[in-house]
Amino acid sequence: MIAREVLVKWVKGCQNGDEKAQSAFYNHYKKRLMGICLRYARTTFEAEDIFQEAFIKVFQKMGELKQPEAVHYWIKSVVVRTAIDHYRKNKSSGLLADTDQPELMQDDIDPFNILDQLENEEILALISALPDGYRVVINLYLIDGYEHHEIAELLGISIGTSKSQLSRAKRFLRNILHEKGVTAYE
Repeated sequence: MIAREVLVKWVKGCQNGDEKAQSAFYNHYKKRLMGICLRYARTTFEAEDIFQEAFIKVFQKMGELKQPEAVHYWIKSVVVRTAIDHYRKNKSSGLLADTDQPELMQDDIDPFNILDQLENEEILALISALPDGYRVVINLYLIDGYEHHEIAELLGISIGTSKSQLSRAKRFLRNILHEKGVTAYE
């Protein structure tokens, strides 16, 4: 992990247009942020587009960052919002059917117990296999920690639709895992 002082120095360098600081900052964050992009994208190519667009925004808006020590949270937010914007621009109609009724699901199965049995690459592949609406909602809710009202606002859907998409995504993942022979009871 990079020392806080070094990170603050890079941020201030980026704010002043220092190319060495920008390069160091980019290299430090590229793997982590590309991982976020891969979770939201359907393909690696799409993830790379989101990543490049996000980093352009990061460097353009770096001057607005008032607390350089909070850069980690800020940059993650920029990347997630860029992925959401990309999703909104490219979504097909019907991916997020507007329904106010969340579907019933088995809440007694903890998806994280099941996921413990898998490698990181397998988990990423499972998330990537989800239909667009499911993938976006499950990323926002389970991984990035957004609440349903925040997801609804970000995506322009109802809270019920957010809950429904999460429920459907979990069921979809459960079915895929079951087909692979992975269960909650192993």
